Amino acid sequence: MGYKVVVAGATGNVGREMLNILDERQFPVDEIAVLASRRSQGTEVSFGDKTLKIKDIEQFDWTGWDIALFAIGSDATKIHAPKAAAAGCVVIDNSSLYRYDADVPLIVPEVNPDAIQGYAKKNIIANPNCSTAQMVVALKPLHDRARIKRVVVSTYQSVSGAGKEGMDELWDQTKGMYVPGQEKEPKKFQKQIAFNVIPQIDVFMEDGATKEEWKMVAETKKIMDKSIKVTATCVRVPVFVGHSESINIEFEDFLDEDEARDILREAPGVMVIDKREPGGYITPVECVGEYATYVSRIRQDGTVENGLNLWCVSDNLRKGAALNAVQIAELLGNRILKKG
Repeated sequence: MGYKVVVAGATGNVGREMLNILDERQFPVDEIAVLASRRSQGTEVSFGDKTLKIKDIEQFDWTGWDIALFAIGSDATKIHAPKAAAAGCVVIDNSSLYRYDADVPLIVPEVNPDAIQGYAKKNIIANPNCSTAQMVVALKPLHDRARIKRVVVSTYQSVSGAGKEGMDELWDQTKGMYVPGQEKEPKKFQKQIAFNVIPQIDVFMEDGATKEEWKMVAETKKIMDKSIKVTATCVRVPVFVGHSESINIEFEDFLDEDEARDILREAPGVMVIDKREPGGYITPVECVGEYATYVSRIRQDGTVENGLNLWCVSDNLRKGAALNAVQIAELLGNRILKKG
């Protein structure tokens, strides 16, 4: 006996990836429904060898459904998640709406699986921001060994983090650089993204940080340890899929780079590719379609006491969003619902 599963936002990048991963990981699905806004009703999406028709989320009856994976943005989630939760369907939400709610667990299964027990307060579980998810997977095993005091992270985030519109803008602007008359002005992003980098993701806050940078700080504290100090600079780069991060870590105790490499090799969800030779590291192009969070360039930082540097790369549509949501569903099934 399996689960009755809903994917809300099934026409978007993350929703389609959720369907792919449910199929790839052979999640025990008895019945599946795919939802989106009314304008997408009747659109077809793939689930394994099946073709499913989109239903209107406004008209959907949540009664009797077990798990809903939401990828519909905060505004729509605010309307529909409470309805689903009230009907007894556990919502796993990919938006930022519930991440900072004390009554909603924010989960990365490799990092804080025990937090799943808190789901019952609202019948909702939050999926973290894509840039946070991959970072904490890499940080947690090192924190367990040497206690992290401070993290300085600079991100290199792909345009898929801004959805299909972001990917289209990079494609169209790149073509427009070479084809006279097809030039494209920035629309989704604040400045030209083709052949450029933009040090702004989301809106600016009063202290000069952007909302994306604030998310990384707040979520790392909630998922891992509120005593860790985090400072982030988040940058959009002209890459279609795959977020990269340069992470500088300061520990309470000394941690040798070789021991750190060994710890990460054994850590769940981490793949270490770290050869000190040309090309002996992972780039975003190579991580697309993969489940792992890749770590490279592990090395001592001699400018601070007990410092390490590393390079972290992951497919943001997978570990940063859809994969993490499905892993939460697996955790929920194994520990709580126990149907599959």
